[in-house]
Amino acid sequence: MVGHHEKIVCSKCSSRNSGDTLDKSPASVCSEAGSSDSKFSKASLWSSFFTSAFTVFETYSASAASEKKSVHSRQSGWAAAVKKVVNSGSMRRIHERVMGSRRTDISSLGGDIWLLGVFYKFSEQDSSGDADTGNRLAAFEQDFSSKILMTYRKGFNAIGDTKYTSDVYWGCMLRSSQMLVAQATLFHRLGRSWRKPLQKPLNREYVNILHIFGDSEASAFSIHNLLEAGKSYGLASGSWVGPYAMCRTWETLARCTRDTKDLEEQPLPMAVYVVSGDEDGERGGAPVVCIEDASKRCAEFSKGEADWTPILLLVPLVLGLEKVNPRYIPLLWSTFTFPQSLGVLGGKPGASTYIVGVQSDRVLYLDPHEVQPAVNISKDDLEANTSSYHCNVIRHIPLDSIDPSLAIGFYCRDKDDFDDFCFRASKLADESNGAPLFTVAQATTLSKPVGHNDVLGDTAGLQEDDSFGSRVHERCRELPPCG
Repeated sequence: MVGHHEKIVCSKCSSRNSGDTLDKSPASVCSEAGSSDSKFSKASLWSSFFTSAFTVFETYSASAASEKKSVHSRQSGWAAAVKKVVNSGSMRRIHERVMGSRRTDISSLGGDIWLLGVFYKFSEQDSSGDADTGNRLAAFEQDFSSKILMTYRKGFNAIGDTKYTSDVYWGCMLRSSQMLVAQATLFHRLGRSWRKPLQKPLNREYVNILHIFGDSEASAFSIHNLLEAGKSYGLASGSWVGPYAMCRTWETLARCTRDTKDLEEQPLPMAVYVVSGDEDGERGGAPVVCIEDASKRCAEFSKGEADWTPILLLVPLVLGLEKVNPRYIPLLWSTFTFPQSLGVLGGKPGASTYIVGVQSDRVLYLDPHEVQPAVNISKDDLEANTSSYHCNVIRHIPLDSIDPSLAIGFYCRDKDDFDDFCFRASKLADESNGAPLFTVAQATTLSKPVGHNDVLGDTAGLQEDDSFGSRVHERCRELPPCG
């Protein structure tokens, strides 16, 4: 990771109640997101962590007994205990085991790479010379390091009326979502082929993107403003948040920041469409990309001035109970091949990341769990130091180990791009053996999803999808995978 920063990982409640049922509230089943992994014994791993944490906590409590016994004091003691353990070398080693190690030579392990819709060939069957492989590797690394990194920050102005001047230990989902939206903005402003500058002065559009994601209320998409916009979805300083609430928060914040009729002058120059299931996900059902709804979002964004605008699609999903159902693995993998791909908000249970690529059976991600000083870059500072917004370290975890509660993002530049997305999404649904990630429909009243042939005008491709009604959406749409 750029610079020398403290490495940490946050965790969820480790307790498990007996008699868990599918209709329990998200809060009561938060621990189930931290399920066992076949690669190693997480029970032993987390047991070691919590034993260490409570040992520190008990020492603290004994020394403070004569001073205070209030709830606030106990909570402060626990926070201090966790911080002490988190900052220890053992916690950093736990992070390596939970989140995965660095990959210094990504081509040596074999397997082609898809990075947000761009293909890099590294398979063993490739008979090209070493020079060509080296060139492709350099191109991939330059592409990866050009993605905007958002991490924990410390030392910013207090959030609202709270005393929080840092999001360390709890803000990784917010930071992961900032990365995805920043990438959408980057694609829109500068194109998919843009790479981070090696010389100054910097590109003005690039600097302005970093400015709007700064760590103050003056920056449109700061953590301060995200928390304010997400209050009705349960967002609060110091609290964990799930993918569904995060997606809805971005929908709200984007709407609140529209202050001009010039679409290109908007902080987020695109419509936002959160794709959800029946009754807004309350009773399950496959998320449905409704073409008419997407058109309405564009009309609302342009205030009737345009028939279609760029659009950001956010698709919150729950693909299993304790781990991703294997039937969804190939489908999830395939979404990274879409030219419209913005990756995934997700990660391992207890730690949200921004997943940007796939190679064989693993996902490649950017990690927000770095503690860096707060940065607020002026939109006119073309000589700014932007190194803390990029990362050269490529991390990876098995695709089948990620938290089943996640959100997929897509960016469509225009109507043709959206139509292409619908075609690809419908084709993927047709090939899902009755269990698609999401479907495409022309209107909300349409009872059957649109097949990929229908996108091209062939009405023979309509298929029924009854697979989601009995699955876990009704229980888990808000299981947070992060802190």
